[in-house]
Amino acid sequence: MRTSLRGAGAAAAATLLIVVAGSWFGYKQLAGPSCSGRIQLSVAAAPEIAPAVKGAADQWVAKGAAVGDTCIAVNVASSEPVDVAAAVASKHGATLAGVGQASGTAVTPDVWVPDSSTWLLRLKNGGATAFAPANGASIARSPVVVAMPEPVASRIGWPDTKLTWTALLEKVTAGKSPLKAGIVEPTQDAAGLSGLLSLAAAASSTGRSTEAAQEAMIGALRALATNRSSIRQDLLARFPRSSDPTAIANGLGAAALSEEDVIAYNQTKPPIPLAALYLDPSPMPLDYPFAVLPGIEPAKASAAKVLFELLTTPGFRNRLATQALRSPDGNWGDGFKAPQGAPSPAGGGAKVPSTGQGGVAGLDPAAIAKATTTWSVATQSGRMLAVIDVSGSMKAKVPSARGASREQVTVEAASQGLNLFDDSWAIGLWTFSTELVGTQDWRPVVPIRPLSSNRGALQRGLAGIKPSSGDTGLFDTILAAYQEVQKEWEPGKVNSVVLFTDGTNDDKHGLTQAKLLAELQKVKDEEQPVQVIIIGIGNDVDRKELKSITDVTGGSPFVTADPTKIGEIFLQAIALRPPAPR
Repeated sequence: MRTSLRGAGAAAAATLLIVVAGSWFGYKQLAGPSCSGRIQLSVAAAPEIAPAVKGAADQWVAKGAAVGDTCIAVNVASSEPVDVAAAVASKHGATLAGVGQASGTAVTPDVWVPDSSTWLLRLKNGGATAFAPANGASIARSPVVVAMPEPVASRIGWPDTKLTWTALLEKVTAGKSPLKAGIVEPTQDAAGLSGLLSLAAAASSTGRSTEAAQEAMIGALRALATNRSSIRQDLLARFPRSSDPTAIANGLGAAALSEEDVIAYNQTKPPIPLAALYLDPSPMPLDYPFAVLPGIEPAKASAAKVLFELLTTPGFRNRLATQALRSPDGNWGDGFKAPQGAPSPAGGGAKVPSTGQGGVAGLDPAAIAKATTTWSVATQSGRMLAVIDVSGSMKAKVPSARGASREQVTVEAASQGLNLFDDSWAIGLWTFSTELVGTQDWRPVVPIRPLSSNRGALQRGLAGIKPSSGDTGLFDTILAAYQEVQKEWEPGKVNSVVLFTDGTNDDKHGLTQAKLLAELQKVKDEEQPVQVIIIGIGNDVDRKELKSITDVTGGSPFVTADPTKIGEIFLQAIALRPPAPR
C-alpha cells in the first residue's frame, strides 16, 4: 500500500552522497577526503517508489564518490504526485482540473518521479507552456487493474474468465443490484484516471449513439462518485473486512487501482484478500517517468543524468520488486509475487513508450482533458446563472456546424452541458441583448433553483431562445447577473455567473467599462465570492475587455474562434472552478 509521508518531510528526505560513475559524464574520479564543492539535487518521488530510489542511492553512498572534486548530495523526498503537480502548476501558471492550489510550503524539486506521465502531459496542456522537462523516460511500471474482493471476483468468473471494460461498465450501471464500484479522485490520482479513461472508451464503443454513450458515461461517473475518495487509504478501507455475506454485500466491490496497491494490500493479510483483474483492453499503466524539471543549473542536470543511470541498472529491478513494482519493460525482479492471473513478465498490460521529452507517446491529451473535465462537472455541485447572448450577431451562420447559427450552436452546447449536472446543482437562465425588457438589456427566463425541480423549465427555456435584432448590452448585464447570484449566495458551493457572448459591449446608453469595474469592485464581497466565467465566441470578442472583468470578480475568460468548440470550453470552464487549497 502506498504510504504518504506528508508532514514528515525531514524524516523522509535523505541527504545522500552519490558515487558518480556515469558514462554520460565521460569520466570517473573518486573523491578525496574532502570536497571543494557540493551539488545538492532535490528529488521528489512517488511514495511507493521512493524507498527503491533511496535504497539505490544508499548503496552508492558507501563508496563515497564525486564528480571531479565536487560531491553530489541527493535529497530524496517521498511526495504524493498531486502535491508536486500543484506546486509545479503554480510555478508555471498552469491550471489542473481538480488539483487545487499548492500549499504555502510546497516547492518544486530538481527531479520529479511521479507515478505517471499523465501528470507531465496535464501540466503541459494546462497552460504551462514553458514546462518542458528533460528525459521523462520510465524507471518502473505497475499495471492498472480492477481490484475486487475475491468472493465478488469469483462470482463473475475470476480467475478463469477475462472481464472487459464494456462488461464492467454494464455491471456498474445495472438497474438492479449494480456492482458497488469506487474510485480515487481521477483528477488527483493517476490509477483512477487510467480507469476512468478505460470506462470512457467503453462508453463510446462502437454501436452507441453519441447520446447513449454520454448517458452511459454519466451513469458510470455518478455511480463511481458515490464511493469516491480523495485518499487512497480511505478507499481501500471500504473493502469488506469480514467474510460475513452482509459485510461483503455492503462493502466496496470494485475499484481501479495499481497492481502495486493490490499486492501491498494483500500483504497486510486482510480477512478478504483482493483479486487483481487485468481487463481488456489493457488500461494505461503507471510508468514512473524520471523528469528533470526545467530551469535547474547545468551541474545539477548532469548529476541528474547520473542518478538516472543508477536507476536503470539490473540491480534496481530487484529493488523495485521489493516494492511490488515492475521494471519499465514489464518484467519483474527477484522476490516479486505476482497476483493470480497477472500477465507474464514479458507482458503486463499496455505499453507506455516514452517520448524522451517529458511526455509519453500514444497518450491522447484531448481524451485526458475530456475525462477530467467531465468528471469534475458531473461529480461536483454548484450554483450558477447561465446568461446567453441573443444579440443580432448570434444569427450568423457557422460553416463548421452545417450552417447552424451561433445561437443554435450555443444553445445546443448549453443543453448538452445541462445533462451532466446532477440534481444537487442550482441553475438559472437569462438572455441578454439591448432593451429586451423596456430599457433593460437582460431578460430572466428561469430563476436559480435546484435541478431536482428546475430541469424541465431550463430545457424548455433553452429550447425557446431565439436571437433578437438588438446589440450587445454586455456591461449592464454582467453587473445585474453578478448581483442576482449574490442575492441568495449559498455556502459550500461555488456561486457563479457563466455568460456566453459573441461580441464586445455595444450599448451607448449603458455602463462604461470603467464604471462597470468600479461597481463590481464596490459590490463584491470577499466572504461571499461570485465567480464570473465568460465564454467568448467568434473573432469579434475582445479578450482583454473580458479579462478586465474577471480580474475583479474572479474567474476567467475563455475565447474560441470556432463556435463548435463551445461545448468543450464550457466543460473546461466549469471544471476549473477553484477547489480548496491543498
